[in-house]
Amino acid sequence: MQQPVGLREAAGFLAERYAGQARDVAELGGGDWSRAFSFRLEGRDLVARFGRYGEDFARDQQAMALSGPDLPVPDVLETGSALGGAYAVSERRFGVFLETLDAARWRRLLPALLRALDALRDAPALDAGERAVAGVRGPAGGWREQLMTELEDQPGQRVSGWRAALARSAELDGLFTAGERAVSGLLDACPEIRHVLHRDLLNRNVLVAGDGSRLTAVFDWGCYGLGDFLYEVAWFTFWAPWHAGLAAAGFRSATLRHYQAAGLDVPRFDERLRCYELHVGLTHLAYCTFTGDPGRDLPSIARRTREILGSG
Repeated sequence: MQQPVGLREAAGFLAERYAGQARDVAELGGGDWSRAFSFRLEGRDLVARFGRYGEDFARDQQAMALSGPDLPVPDVLETGSALGGAYAVSERRFGVFLETLDAARWRRLLPALLRALDALRDAPALDAGERAVAGVRGPAGGWREQLMTELEDQPGQRVSGWRAALARSAELDGLFTAGERAVSGLLDACPEIRHVLHRDLLNRNVLVAGDGSRLTAVFDWGCYGLGDFLYEVAWFTFWAPWHAGLAAAGFRSATLRHYQAAGLDVPRFDERLRCYELHVGLTHLAYCTFTGDPGRDLPSIARRTREILGSG
């Protein structure tokens, strides 16, 4: 991976870009693909992000069209090339990260979070031309084909080469093969629908009010995709054991009650959810094998995937 941009480099770029007017540059953190820095410019609180892949920032711009009272997406003010990669400048929103909430605040947040997921489900899907411009996942073959394609190690992709690394562990290789077979066997339950998906909502990409009453920002749309809206539900149910507050809040049951109250028919809910939970587990086995990052807790991901695999 490309060496991440440091504070000195970011401050230097912003000083030059804004003719010395950028103030109070500070590091906010980041993930594997970008780093974020806060700064002030002409009295405004802004965020500059630097990364290797400009298409991620293009998706953030695309996602601005989704913004509304229930799904607050910060405005991306500009994008371009910088420091051997790409950059984006966005308005800054404030709050605490979603995954830091305790059980009481998770329960308080659930209605607002479920409304945000409703907003994603109800958002108009992009047409083929818009998907191509934004690089949004959603091949012509459909959602089911996409699910299986994402379990293949494809040359030229960001994480290509993971399959050979995974094969060095007979245990992990066997788990992946069994999980892949199970996903394939559950595809008939998965409808060919195209709803907007964020697919990374529990990775310091959602800010909420400190009291857990509302969402204040949903950002980093680099995994933006199109498919079955239940994939977002599976994201929370898969990762719940890592977050005590979420686990205690009963997200799955709350989601079912929410759908029932709205009169939304969700056929084959259990099979679809299990398929997507397995898919989340398998793609993260692949990703964490690729990164080689022990902080990703690969054994726990394998254990959680095996648990779901054995629940069928």
